[in-house]
Amino acid sequence: MALVLQDSRIGLIAGNGQLPFLFARAAKARGLEVVAVAHRGETDPALASEVASLTWVRVGQVNRIQKAFRAGAVNQAAMAGGIGRVKALKDARPDLGAMRIISRLRSFRDDALLRAVAADFESHGITIISPTDFLGEVLCPEGHLAGPPLRSVQSQDVALGREVAVLLGQADVGQTVVVHEGHVLALEAVEGTDEAIRRGGRLLGGPGAVVVKRCKPQQDLRFDLPAAGPRTLEVMKEVGAKVLALEAGRTVLLDAPELFAGARAAGITLVGVS
Repeated sequence: MALVLQDSRIGLIAGNGQLPFLFARAAKARGLEVVAVAHRGETDPALASEVASLTWVRVGQVNRIQKAFRAGAVNQAAMAGGIGRVKALKDARPDLGAMRIISRLRSFRDDALLRAVAADFESHGITIISPTDFLGEVLCPEGHLAGPPLRSVQSQDVALGREVAVLLGQADVGQTVVVHEGHVLALEAVEGTDEAIRRGGRLLGGPGAVVVKRCKPQQDLRFDLPAAGPRTLEVMKEVGAKVLALEAGRTVLLDAPELFAGARAAGITLVGVS
């Protein structure tokens, strides 16, 4: 279904990384003013130069976010960029709005929590949309994208990683699996993708790991889309990982030209898989 924009403003709930910048630029290219809320300790302060207004909050300050959007006459908003789970657990400052949401939850898993957040925003007149409504051009295509062709054993590892990632996602735990020659080395949990890759590489103790990243089967595309960029490659180079397999059509490529060039230079195979 095509996105129907209701006015000339769009809200942005910004986390870390480059995705908030990509979203802000794409929205501005459509002639929209971007009213942004950024999270302290997560969002790059340089985002201020990309948006019409920027309000800083701490993780869990739901009422403050809603107040900023009401002041900015925003009735549609997107969440773009991640929030470090470990940092969020340590630094969250839940306000009455957050407590209102928490009191209705039966599960504290990521998907349930984020859907409850979206429902609360919508009950206050702010519809949460998917950032991919603006960023379709940065989603991973299918097929070989950069680096050497997959060897047979690597193709088998990609298939195994995909199978395990589906099960991992069904449990709402993480999105990344690290594999080598039929052995699962690491599963992403609260530590995030980069640390999962490092942990898998350390267990292997040498080059050759295959990294598979994909959406959870039940993924709500408004939240927590998997993403990969040059930083992911840098972590893979640290441990000698040789393949990065991403779910086509549902993974955001950050700085795709640099990502492809970096993969070719490092001899890392980059593929989009269904």
